Order: sequence, then C-alpha cells, then structure tokens
Amino acid sequence: MAFDPEAARRQLVDFLRTYGEEAGASGYVLGVSGGIDSALVAALAKEAVGAERVLGLLLPHATSDPQDAAHGEMVCRHLGIPHERVEITRIVSAVEEACPAHRPTGMGAHNVRPRARMLVLYAHAAATGRLVLGTGNKSELLTGYFTKWGDGAADVYPIGDLYKTEVWALARHVGIPDAIVEKPPTAGLFAGQTDEGEMGIRYADLDRVLAEFEGGHDAATVARRSGMPLETVRAVERRILAGAHKRNPLVIPKMGFRTPGWDWREPRRRAQG
Repeated sequence: MAFDPEAARRQLVDFLRTYGEEAGASGYVLGVSGGIDSALVAALAKEAVGAERVLGLLLPHATSDPQDAAHGEMVCRHLGIPHERVEITRIVSAVEEACPAHRPTGMGAHNVRPRARMLVLYAHAAATGRLVLGTGNKSELLTGYFTKWGDGAADVYPIGDLYKTEVWALARHVGIPDAIVEKPPTAGLFAGQTDEGEMGIRYADLDRVLAEFEGGHDAATVARRSGMPLETVRAVERRILAGAHKRNPLVIPKMGFRTPGWDWREPRRRAQG
C-alpha cells in the first residue's frame, strides 16, 4: 500500500492530541536537533496541542556542529514554538570525571551525550508537567540505531512506526524547510558522522529490506523481493537481532501470572458517578 502523507498526518496529530489529554499532560517537550525527525515531530505536536504547549530544547555539546543548533533554532522559529538552549558539555564531563577507573571511551563516550540530553528533557518535563517526545523512526528502531536510555528513552514515539523514507515524505507534506529535509541524516555523535555512512546502506535500500522482513519473509526471500544482495540483507538481519534488547528494555524472567513488559494488563478504571 502506498504511503499517504495526509492520512498519516491526521492520524498522528489526533493521536498526540488524545494521548496528551488522557495523560493529563500540560504539553510536550522534545529535543530539537536540527534534523528532519525532530523537526517533523515538533510540527505534529504543534498541530496537535498548539505551539505554546510544545517546548523545544536545543541541547548542544562542545563538539557539536554549530549548524545543527542553528537549524534547530530555525525549526523552532519556523513553527513558532517556545525554545531554550541548554549546553550539555558540563553534564557529560561530570559523568566522565565520576568514572576515573572506567572512563567511557569510543562509542561508550559518544553515548553519554544522548543520555545527558534525555536527562535534561525529563528534568524540564517534570518541572512543567509535560511528556517527553521521542524522535526515533522505524528504520532506526528496528536496526538498533539509537542509544539505549538516551534517544531510546521517551514517553511516546510519534514517528516510531514510519520508515525514514516515509518521514521524508511526511516532512515535505507538512512544510518542513528544505534545508532540514535535504541535509544528510546524522546522529551528531562525532564530526563527519552520517547515518548512512555508519550503517553502510542508503535509507531507501534499508527501508525496502525492512519492509520485506516486516512481511515475515526469510532473508533469501527478502533479497529476491527487494533486489538487494543477500549479504546486505543478512547484515540488516543481524542488526535487527542485535538491537532487540534496545526495543525491549524491560527484560524480566517470567515468574507470575502476568508479568510487566510481557502480558500485564492495566486495571480497568471504574466508571465515575
């Protein structure tokens, strides 16, 4: 079925409006990175609850590309949502200094930054009665291309069931500025980093493979139907399996009748009056 941007827009806006109301939240807060995912989520939230109830946070680190923060501010001004800038450099340094014997290195050090950003987002959410919006898309979530308890921690992921190619289509539909839509996707963890460069595959190809896996096909069938080399398909499959623990963070051995994260059912609310 072809992706319908207008139908997706209506569904996601209605979802965010209803979800916020049922949670009794005063609004939403999200990190605005200057990338397309956060720009789209901010636009959907604004339409759902109004600009004044959406807070965008610019969360740069000393090593961040200054253009990212500039683009993030441009998005907030374009949408007319309130925004604040919070430098996370001192938070990250404090974590590193607190672990002198096991100082984070490599990707472990890079991952401290998104976790610091989520710490700031939840501090603002608690202070203002808001919910934290995640900005991860389906392509990232399925391949584990996010930081556990960093950008992988939020109250709701509005575009978590949209592939990256669908994010691009919806962003164009809702009028996200071309400068944001056309920039190469990056997590901004280190200089020169891009999503496609790090994963070794274009999003257009990745999404074709993921969609075939979603249809329940095995790797050989996915390769045939997607037109991608079997080696590439198996590499994507390994990413999906390796990232499963990120998508299911509450790993709990089943001991009781109903288990949190497995088959627990919330109690029904009693009718009022």
